[in-house]
Amino acid sequence: MIYPTRRCVVAALAGAPIALVAGLIQPGLWLAAPAWLLTIATLMLLDALMAPWPRSARITFEAPGYLAVAAPATARLEVTLGKQGRTPRALEAALDAEPRVGLLNLRGRPGEPGVFIFDLQPERRGQAVFTEAVVRWRGPLGLIWRQARQKLAVTTPIGADIRRIEDEAVRMFSRDAMHGAKVQLDLGEGAEFHALSEFHSGMDRRTVDWKQSARHQTLLAKEFRTERNHQIVMALDCGRVMSEPIGGAPRIDRAIHGALILAYAALRSGDRAGLFAFDDRPRLSTGALSSVAGFPLLVHQAAAIDYGAEETNYALGLTTLSAGLKRRSLVVIFTEFADSTSAELMIETTGRLIKRHLVLFVVMHDEELEALVTAQPDSPEAVARAVVAATLLRERDLVLARLRRLGAHIVETRADRIGPDVLNVYLDLKRRDLL
Repeated sequence: MIYPTRRCVVAALAGAPIALVAGLIQPGLWLAAPAWLLTIATLMLLDALMAPWPRSARITFEAPGYLAVAAPATARLEVTLGKQGRTPRALEAALDAEPRVGLLNLRGRPGEPGVFIFDLQPERRGQAVFTEAVVRWRGPLGLIWRQARQKLAVTTPIGADIRRIEDEAVRMFSRDAMHGAKVQLDLGEGAEFHALSEFHSGMDRRTVDWKQSARHQTLLAKEFRTERNHQIVMALDCGRVMSEPIGGAPRIDRAIHGALILAYAALRSGDRAGLFAFDDRPRLSTGALSSVAGFPLLVHQAAAIDYGAEETNYALGLTTLSAGLKRRSLVVIFTEFADSTSAELMIETTGRLIKRHLVLFVVMHDEELEALVTAQPDSPEAVARAVVAATLLRERDLVLARLRRLGAHIVETRADRIGPDVLNVYLDLKRRDLL
């Protein structure tokens, strides 16, 4: 593609008044105007022939392998022209991408010769798609632009900040270890036999192994450790209700953050962890991973969970999850329900799931409804809103009470406390040997 530069347009327009004045003074000079335009056109053609052709342009685009929400990042575009890879002095580049990429500069800022840097700061989780790169350069005379386009179709996942999640999980995990929630070497709690040791005063007499004590002619006691290799599955409801904002962020983003903290803690403690996402149908199933090295894979897969607009189908989602679990697992369900009617099918399906697995429900306090209930009723509309909000909260409490009677464990917490509270319940379940 070829089009004139600003210099070319100004030069063509500047010749018009000169030719007009010359024509008024001497009628025979009226041909100066078309001659001037013909000269400009000839120079443009010469400039186009001297400039590198678009076919010789080689565009190399490098996007980050992973983007974190609200974390700054950069993408790199390198352009070389001609067989010798020379770079014109006047070279510009632009990048086209979908809005969630968070491009701070559509035109790249120059770096090294022929290299352009694009600043990124995504605000929403999902798949960042870079669609097209456009570069242009001026000819040696500065009269024409040559332009080249290249389709990119590069996709990069946008998800939670891995380093922030790991640091937060380690901090909470270490804090609990200092207070005895997780003992170093995992000894003293649990039901898995670890070793025999000499019996000391203060030890539980029920741990004495009388047969081995008689054989070695000294009093020996059994040491136990916390069981490992449990299977933890985080089931994420990504339906319409979970896409609504709470505390400035969608519920599903809060849930993913808490699920990843729990997954990192589980992998670090020797358990297996996996993700499962569903709305009107199953969307994601990673299977259970068994080491901390697999945590980045969980983070990348979580970035693929999109914001759903459909109603959640608990029967299909939880039944599919149950069919894929070959052993007893801790199923942590991050969800939200609008009323007791919409939760009936969830309760029915959960009853079947609890027969084989340990189920933990995680829901967030609806601060907007609570604010409506406690607000000063200064108008009839405010009274009506308060009554409706109180009814919804009462139905929500009834649903949670029914889930508790079925045998499910419940974590009801603020959105900004979902990670620590879920992790504390997980550690408590391990201490009580319920996994």
